[in-house]
Parts: sequence; structure tokens; C-alpha cells
Amino acid sequence: MNSNNSDTWCEPLSGDALLARSACEVLAAFKARTLTPSAYLTACLEQISRFNPKINAIAAMNIESAIACAEAATKRWQDGCPVGPLDGLPIGVKDLQNTKGLLTTHGSVRARGYIPENDLPMVARLRAAGAIILAKTNVPEMGAGGNSRNRVWGATGNPFDANLIAGGSSGGSAAALAANFVPLCTGSDTGGSLRMPAALCAVVGYRPSVDVIAHPTRPLGWSGISVLGPMARTVDDLTLMLDVCQGYHADDPLTAPSGTGRFAKLPSTDLKDLRVGFSEDFGGAPVEQSIRDTFRARLEVLGPQVKECRAADLNLGEMDRCFDILRAESFGVAFGEAMAQDPDSFGEHIKENVALGQTMSLADRGWAHAEQTQILRKFNALMAEFDVIVLPTSPVSPFAWTQPYAKDIDGQEMDIYYRWLALCYRGSLTGGPSITLPCGRDAAGLPFGLQMLGPLRGDEGLLSAAKAVEELFDRSEQTARPLANLHTLPNSDVDLRSIVTHPADLSAEPAPKNSALRTAV
Repeated sequence: MNSNNSDTWCEPLSGDALLARSACEVLAAFKARTLTPSAYLTACLEQISRFNPKINAIAAMNIESAIACAEAATKRWQDGCPVGPLDGLPIGVKDLQNTKGLLTTHGSVRARGYIPENDLPMVARLRAAGAIILAKTNVPEMGAGGNSRNRVWGATGNPFDANLIAGGSSGGSAAALAANFVPLCTGSDTGGSLRMPAALCAVVGYRPSVDVIAHPTRPLGWSGISVLGPMARTVDDLTLMLDVCQGYHADDPLTAPSGTGRFAKLPSTDLKDLRVGFSEDFGGAPVEQSIRDTFRARLEVLGPQVKECRAADLNLGEMDRCFDILRAESFGVAFGEAMAQDPDSFGEHIKENVALGQTMSLADRGWAHAEQTQILRKFNALMAEFDVIVLPTSPVSPFAWTQPYAKDIDGQEMDIYYRWLALCYRGSLTGGPSITLPCGRDAAGLPFGLQMLGPLRGDEGLLSAAKAVEELFDRSEQTARPLANLHTLPNSDVDLRSIVTHPADLSAEPAPKNSALRTAV
């Protein structure tokens, strides 16, 4: 068939090459009429059917609706009238985020049959841009922790080794991207939930500044440690999605109005003009020596290409205690009342956070908010010296998913289940943007993620710098994004669904009008 004929579609064979295409490439193929949304969706569905049993990244799906949406998008592209910039592109939505008519369980036994009446505003924007809401992606219960496992769907295994964690709480999204199930996924981030799983699965995860994407379901509207954000396989794909998601909502007082197309065309960054600060441990967080060694090797690649690359002092204050209090107050508001009524329906991580909050006083809360303010001001002063700061994303290689969290790092015992996420959550306290880029493998042969921090509301500059760094790392096999091979991936030694005690209720009816579940992340 002649692909130059505007009246003719040229359908490529589905397969690994098609599914490895970026979202931008797929949309370009739709426009060029060398690929239809229906054909692409078929390839995604075949990939999910074949390989999701190996990694358990996908939760609920609406295949019938997706097929109908793809057929409609195919007709629109044929007529040259796409409805929006993502028309016909299937995506995954994190299972903490409401999707109209599609099961949204939060990984919780309390919500195993919850079908929302409305989309979360971010999801609604993606749908309005033409994205096909194909599937929900797995999470820890209520998003608590860095290991995506729960009693409703089971555990998500890493696409590079199904015995290991995919990270969390956006672990299902990261694994689905690495497995080429879908080209884009949503996520959210309080203490690293976008960045950590992206790093462990070799994809790109972005935590935007607190004002960029409206988060009107945040339980404490004036506390910005929890944000929503995009996940993708490339920076270009990520900014494509971010430009659709960004925007103001009256119910989120931290968002600000912004112009359409804010992220459609980023400013260009030349590495030779970039001032880079670096830290191996974000002010003294425990990091395994092998991770430090891999990070230093990446600095040896980056350093000679930039204007300057020198150590940055990220000892910004009592960051761990500050985060503990801010997180605990959020979890207490979101889950405290329900847990008091039905404690058996919550897991240990939720109980631990709520109990921690009950030990804290008003004075503790006031101290934490004052300390966060001081942390931001110190960070602002530091960022006057740098354009970006780079550091590892994870302090350890992926570990067994049967282990709830990393309990010991470099000989230091973790005092609470999320302490191993300190390299990420300390950055959350600034309210500014951060991104993790895949850049080769660590000493264990598993994905290594480089985290980059930018100044508050400096999203365009950080993303532009990330694009330049991504291009640098792509030039070498040692630092390029590693690819998972699901064809040779063995099943997890322990069945990923063996921990399911309350399976999802797939026959549930839509929730009553105005019914909603609270979330802290």
C-alpha cells in the first residue's frame, strides 16, 4: 500500500517494534495515516494479554469501551479532524485516581467494588484531549509505600526481574510503561511515588511544582506535599502529556492559571551553559555504596559536558521529622475517621501513619510547617548557584517484592516503612519540580535512575535540562535507557497474586451520586 496516498491507511504489523515507539511517534503515525488507533490498541491489548500475568501491572480494564473509542478516533484521523493532541492514544491511570465508569479500588478492600461517577479533573483533561482510558495501574494500599502490592490485585513485579519490586506508589504505571503495555500513564507523588518506580523500571517520572496540575482531592488543600504528575518513556512524551494535564482548578488553592501550550515547546538548553550541583545522599540519607559508585560514574559522563559540576550542600534542616509530621497529618485527615470505624479494613502501613499522627500535637504541626518554610528558603538560596541539582533516585537496587520495604540500607536500619524513600521525599518538601531519568544499569544489572531537582516553579527549565541530559545519555549503551525483555522474563518465584484476599468486585455497580473515597496521595 502507498502510505503517501492521503486516502489510504497503511497498517504495520503489530509487534515489539510498534509497541516500542514513543507516544509522539505513534501520534505522528496516526497523522501520517501509516497507523490507526484501532490497530495500535489491538497491539497494546495483545501485549497486555500475553505479558501482564508475568508482572501484574494492570488492574481493571474497559476493553469494550476502549475498542469503541479507538474506532471513533480512527475515523477522526481519517477525516483529518482529531479531537485533541492525544486522540486515539491508550493510556493507563493510577488506581488511586477516579475514572468515570471504571473500577477504582485504591488497592483497598474498602473499595474493591468502587466505580466512580466522575473522572478526576486530570483524567478528564486527558480524556478530552482524546486519550483512551484503557486500564488502571496497580498501587500499594491507598498509595502508602514504595512497593505496589495490595490484597485486591496482588503485587506488581519489576519487568526486569518479576521477583523484585517495581516501586511505588505508581509502580503499576512504571511497570506498564517499561513493558510497552501503553505509551503514557498517570501517577502521583508524595514521597517519591512518581520518581522511585520510574527509576526502578527505567522510565521517566516527573513531580511537577505544586501549582502545575490541579489536585482537588488532596485532603489538606493548603498542604502541597502530594502532587499529580505524568509518567512516560521519554521526556518528549512526558511533556506532551504534561501540557494536557496542567491547569488551574478552583478546588485546589495551590494551582495557578496558566496559558494553553505552556509545555508544548520547551526552551532549548545547551549543556555547556548548565550549572549542575550534585549530592550523593541529599544531606546524609543512607545510600548503598554500589549506588554511590554508579552515580559517580554518571557524573563522570555528565561533568565534562556542562559549565560546572560541583557538590551541593543539601543539608537543609530536619527534613525527615518535617516530612513525618506533614505526611501523618494528611493520612490522619484522609483515613483516621474511617479507620476508627473499621480498623480491620486497613493494612499496617495506613495504621502506622495514622497512629503516628495521633502522637503529634498542634505544636508539632506548627513546627513542621515553619520548618518546611525554612527548608524552601535554604533551597532557594542554593538554587541561585545552580540550574539543576542531580542525585540518585533510589538508595538501593530493586529488592524482593515479598519484602514490604528496604529495612536496612548501608548498615542503617529504617525506623519506618517509607524512610528508604528519603532521597525523594526530602525534595518534596520544597514544593518544586523533580524528575528521574533512566540512565543505564547499576552494579546489579538493574535500572539506575538519575534524579534532577529544579527551583520552585522552574518546571520549564528543569524539563529542558532533562531533555539535554537524556540526549547525552542516549549516546552510549552504558548510559542509555535499558529495555526490559518480557519474552525471556521468568515468572515470579512467588505468585504475584498469592497475597490477594479480597479480589476486586468486577460485577460492581457505579457508586451512588456524590460518593467519593478519600486519598492522601
